[in-house]
Amino acid sequence: MPEHEITLRFLAEPSDVNFGGKVFGGSVMKWIDHAGYTCAANWSHSYCVTAYVGGIRFLRPIRIGDLVELRAELIHTGNTSMHISVSVYARDPKSDDARFTTHCILVFVAVDAEGRPASVPSFTPATEHSRRLNDYAQKMIELRQNMQDEASAFLSELEIDSPG
Repeated sequence: MPEHEITLRFLAEPSDVNFGGKVFGGSVMKWIDHAGYTCAANWSHSYCVTAYVGGIRFLRPIRIGDLVELRAELIHTGNTSMHISVSVYARDPKSDDARFTTHCILVFVAVDAEGRPASVPSFTPATEHSRRLNDYAQKMIELRQNMQDEASAFLSELEIDSPG
């Protein structure tokens, strides 16, 4: 497996179930963070912290006993940051029929022993698939910046309008 990809597999357990009998969304989010961290740490050879989680889409439920597969792949690097795409699939372990259940983009920052951002190796997309994902990551960077600018302007207005 290439150094910029990682796959985790395990069975969904009864302790992961919500009141509706399916796996908690929070459990899936935890698994996504684990897969993303593993991919980021593997690439950077550093401890990494989650800086951003966005665009999580819960498409289909995961059932208790399903074989869950998380595919994490590096799609873009900055100086100290890594954008990781995580796709989640689930299937009955007695079947080959996997369901695409969840997708998310995460950003991790590599940190040194003092907790300061550390540089990461540059990622150069080598396939058409990885180039498309890299382009997508760059569009998401622009959208996040626009959202941050909008939120800052809105929060400034709230501050001006606050009583007292």
